[in-house]
Amino acid sequence: MTALETEPGTAPGRLFIGGQWREAADGARTEVVDPSRGRVVTTVAEAGPADVDAAVRAAREAFDSGHWSGLSGRERGRILHRVAELIRENADELAELESLDVGKPITLCHAVDVTNAANDYEHYAALAFSLDGSTRDTPLNALAYTKREPLGVVAAITPFNFPLILAGSKLAPALAAGNTVVHKPADETPLSALCMAGLLQRAGVPDGVVNVVTGTGPVAGEALLRHTGVDKIAFTGSTAVGRHAASVAGENLKPVTMELGGNAAHLVFEDADLEKAVGAVIKGFVFNTGQFCMGGPRLLVARPVCSTLLDILAEAVPGVPVGDPRLPETVVGPMAGKRHLRKVEEYVDLARKEGARIVCGGERLDLDGGYYYKPTVIADLAADSRVIQEEIFGPVLTVQPFDSEDEAVALANSTPYGLASGIQTGSLARAHRIADRLQAGIVWINDWAMLDPNVPFGGVKASGFGREYGPEGLAAYTSTKSVVVSLD
Repeated sequence: MTALETEPGTAPGRLFIGGQWREAADGARTEVVDPSRGRVVTTVAEAGPADVDAAVRAAREAFDSGHWSGLSGRERGRILHRVAELIRENADELAELESLDVGKPITLCHAVDVTNAANDYEHYAALAFSLDGSTRDTPLNALAYTKREPLGVVAAITPFNFPLILAGSKLAPALAAGNTVVHKPADETPLSALCMAGLLQRAGVPDGVVNVVTGTGPVAGEALLRHTGVDKIAFTGSTAVGRHAASVAGENLKPVTMELGGNAAHLVFEDADLEKAVGAVIKGFVFNTGQFCMGGPRLLVARPVCSTLLDILAEAVPGVPVGDPRLPETVVGPMAGKRHLRKVEEYVDLARKEGARIVCGGERLDLDGGYYYKPTVIADLAADSRVIQEEIFGPVLTVQPFDSEDEAVALANSTPYGLASGIQTGSLARAHRIADRLQAGIVWINDWAMLDPNVPFGGVKASGFGREYGPEGLAAYTSTKSVVVSLD
């Protein structure tokens, strides 16, 4: 396969419906841009309501046939294990697609995106082997037991920043539980989703079980959200769009999983190992060019060490390698699109207008016509500034001092979000004490972004609800049926 083909011998960028590659019903296509150079690299089919309807009908027929849901968990698990193997066998292809599509450094794509995608399928393949219910004690003269059953057709809607990983975090548990899926990837980054459709078919997933419709959110995404043939919605994206998706699901009483925006606080106490803390802080806000809902863009520092830490950041951050994602030494690539770059610029301009101090960065990097922005550290902002309160989603770090644990917790919890948080401290007692008080779905201590398929993640407040990964992630794609047998 070349980097722009889904399978040998197929035209790139077609929809995948019912096990077949096809053009959109109206022939519409949309451009895919390489953000490192600002150039169009290919086009893909742009699905409309008719295409979404065809995909949902194919998924419904596949579910009702029992060719997937009727298999034992062990049989489904074997096929998902094969998916993980194919991801590893095609690691170079997938990494190249992800780097080309999103602008991620190629080294990061190999080490994080491809590796975690394979781990997702492997993890849920194992859980599929043990998908079972339980017997329940009851004073009734009866045998009572529960069964866990698939929900039916799942609409999986994924964002632009981690296309491969976030597709796997939905498709793998949905398939392990016996569901069928219609996947709508982000319109900006559809390439790895199309490649994965071919790999899933090669692994033995029956036709119609997984369908991929590329297109825009307002058209294809909206049609999928509102389709009466969909039984569950799994969404990752912005809080604004998530609210809309949840409201549509509520109108039709459909279960949803919502993994939404984040604006995590990273707390550094005076007893922290500053050398280690700085590494975690930088990773927390430049990882994936800051386009990471679980990133750490808000740094809260104990006042006695705040000035020292700012000096260290001012020296270290400009040295982080920014540039061509194809080079192995690159750590920070471009923003994923022109609109994302403009959004970052607008927030930094607002910080300047509010009298903030730009410690480093604060401007575009002119390189090959790409959408690059220098990693930026900002100090001396008011706590209620929009730059602190809102999700920037770029390589920008704001720094605020605090004088006590209570103030640190209050600042950390002061935004509408609650996806992730982090603590740097040498005190185990303080680490547990503060972790209990932070309003976040996951808390990291003395590092950042420690993630594993067996550890659930998800948000509170405006960061969504439900959990992905772990046994909790599998349970989200099942319903529980109780069976009570009279023994009288």
